[in-house]
Amino acid sequence: MEVGLSSAAAMLPTGDPVGKPKNPAEAAQQFEALLLTQMLRAAHASEFQEDPTADNMWDMAAQQFAQVLSKNGGLGLARMIQTGLEKPHLERKP
Repeated sequence: MEVGLSSAAAMLPTGDPVGKPKNPAEAAQQFEALLLTQMLRAAHASEFQEDPTADNMWDMAAQQFAQVLSKNGGLGLARMIQTGLEKPHLERKP
């Protein structure tokens, strides 16, 4: 099953639409989960045609795993992204 970033970003593993994040921490967590999902899909991709039902089930499992992993610390990306989003933008001095 081929899913683009835009459609993957708009869906939770359950298929429910994701609302706009309420704070930087939520935005960072959603982004990390999306990135993890894409990494898992790329790792699973193969040239062989498999059963479409099995592919859909694997895709849903990968999305759920990515969400859970991200909510529990993941790769640490969400924390770094959150820090970057919360930092006041420093003006460059000439």
